[in-house]
Amino acid sequence: MKKYLSLGIAFLGIGLLSAQSDQEKAASTVHENSIKSHIYFLADDLLEGRASGTRGNKIAASYLANQLRRYGASPIPGTDTYYQTFDLVETTPPKNLELSLNGTNFPLNAAFKMPATEQSGEAIFLGYGSESDFEGKALAGKVVVVLGGSAAGQDPGQMFQSSSEKMERVNSSGAAGLVELVGFEEGMWTRIKHYLGSQTEVQEPGTISADTGEMFHVWVNTTNNSGFENGKTISYALKSDGQTKKIKSTQNVVGVIEGSDPKLKNEYVIYSAHYDHVGIGQPNAEGDSIYNGARDNAIGTTAVLSMAENLGKYPTKRSALFILFTAEEKGLLGSAYYADHPVIPLNQMSYCFNTDGGGYNDTSLATIIGLERTSAQPLIEKGASTFGLKAIGDPAPEQGLFDRSDNVSFAQKGIPAPTYSTGFHSFDDEIFKYYHQASDEADSLDYGYLLKFYQGYVYTGRLIANTSEKLFWNSGDKYEEAGKALYGMK
Repeated sequence: MKKYLSLGIAFLGIGLLSAQSDQEKAASTVHENSIKSHIYFLADDLLEGRASGTRGNKIAASYLANQLRRYGASPIPGTDTYYQTFDLVETTPPKNLELSLNGTNFPLNAAFKMPATEQSGEAIFLGYGSESDFEGKALAGKVVVVLGGSAAGQDPGQMFQSSSEKMERVNSSGAAGLVELVGFEEGMWTRIKHYLGSQTEVQEPGTISADTGEMFHVWVNTTNNSGFENGKTISYALKSDGQTKKIKSTQNVVGVIEGSDPKLKNEYVIYSAHYDHVGIGQPNAEGDSIYNGARDNAIGTTAVLSMAENLGKYPTKRSALFILFTAEEKGLLGSAYYADHPVIPLNQMSYCFNTDGGGYNDTSLATIIGLERTSAQPLIEKGASTFGLKAIGDPAPEQGLFDRSDNVSFAQKGIPAPTYSTGFHSFDDEIFKYYHQASDEADSLDYGYLLKFYQGYVYTGRLIANTSEKLFWNSGDKYEEAGKALYGMK
């Protein structure tokens, strides 16, 4: 009798579990104490800001791998490890860099590319360095001097984008180097110089990193460009001991939970976030030099762990692929490496649900970069609103945020891939107070808000993984054709 009673209770328990809604399942595994445990560990000084290739980054990776193991995620298929390792080539800045234009010294500078050199000669000023500015100019062997950005008043992201375009023009013209004159306030310049001073690229197996050659590329922070006329020559002198290179090993962290549906389990939803941050930098007024990155991106990393905990207990129809990326802060290198070296074929990935953010200024919102770009929009809006948050799309499309986080590495391959972020409606002082600052500590976060944020994220993830609909890019999206090619669609 006891035996049959026990079996009856067991079957009743199974029935109750299966009867639970996705909403109830999402709420049942997301708890404030768990959230705090993850974030406080990842943002602890012990990890020294989690910069890629450092001891702190490896401690974080070990923690993440063990959390995935704890939640029942399997390691990378065909292996017994959760680590996808690869090498980075880190370039450190010159110790000495002296530049003068028309006899005036410009000491506030930072190098993108800089060989050891001592040279002087003729430069030419080309305004903002647009395509028309370059047209018809004989630039072989000359140094090109331009204003940063493509127009006055642009932010650093826009300047970086146009800087890349200008460097392509310089390379194709045969010029000797590029000097860009930018004008940032002191705090922003300090952050930019820190970023430029630790450039990194992936070292592919069996290759040797390309030499910088004699070409150079430098930003100069100044408002002094008087006397420079578009198309006119100026003199320059440059002296530097050059950059140095060092190879470092780093790792993405990857785990898998198989889906419950016999057919749909062959499709995967990617749950992703980067776990690296910017490491140790300029001390703040309190003398704190460790940039702990609670917002960027311990919050996002914790979202992925919350999803793993939930799916370990309540698997969805589609399988789950959890990827925690390294080297996002070095230029999306971890996600780009994974997208080029997937552990499961990319055409089996039905969706990428990335999460990333630099902070929040509105605790009534979840901001989804790319919300309107895929057919999952109603699911995302439902997931957030169920737990009291309003899902909004990109509040600053001019910033190009969709193409500045790890989601773009998958979007470029054709996989629908928005980024789910904490709530912000604009870039204001509340965002910049913490973004890439030593003040971004775990104890500065609103955990009541984050509880709703994570519950909404997990619920949305479940809706995406259980839907019978084939999620895809909305018609006309710039990545639609890549998606059709990936999935063999006509």
